Amino acid sequence: MDGHELAEVAGAIGIFAFITTVITVIIVQVGATVRARAALAREGEYRRLAESGVEAQQNIERQLTEAGRRLAAMEERMNALEKILQTVE
Repeated sequence: MDGHELAEVAGAIGIFAFITTVITVIIVQVGATVRARAALAREGEYRRLAESGVEAQQNIERQLTEAGRRLAAMEERMNALEKILQTVE
């Protein structure tokens, strides 16, 4: 082999190494993008789940407040009824 053929071989190896490097970088970057999008989607689902949980807790709190109010009203009526019954005796 003369110097010209060695230069061609070295050039071919260099181009092959360059193309391999570019392809590897592209694959790594695409993988990172896919992982980032998946993480973002997962975080969005967690956010929606958390918002749904807060909404459910607020709804339960309203229901408990209403039940407490009704229970207090029933207790007042029962106390009034007891007073009436004691007065009648």
